Amino acid sequence: MKENIVLEKSYAFAVNVLKSVKILDRSIENYVLVKQLIRSSTSVGANLQESQGGLTKKEFIHKLNISYREAKESKYWIKLITDSQLKGKSDEDLFNRLYNDCDELCKIIYSIIKSSKQ
Repeated sequence: MKENIVLEKSYAFAVNVLKSVKILDRSIENYVLVKQLIRSSTSVGANLQESQGGLTKKEFIHKLNISYREAKESKYWIKLITDSQLKGKSDEDLFNRLYNDCDELCKIIYSIIKSSKQ
């Protein structure tokens, strides 16, 4: 079976988010932020996976658009956590890598959406 880079990257991104949030304090604020980040970051890959079973081009593009929006939302939560909750350089580096991985996913998904509409 042919590998699908965007599916692999979105899965790796979700795994990295799940591992990374474990370093955060267990405060009420972090609970809310982490819950939102986990929801949006895991939704990126889930919707990409679902797009693979789309019956029509319109359905395919619709699921890609959902993935794109969830990736953009994940960037917001990562940035908010980075700016408000992190205490050390290594933690910031970790979340900056997550942000960059998410940004790359946004660009890939947007490119697929754009080329699918042509």
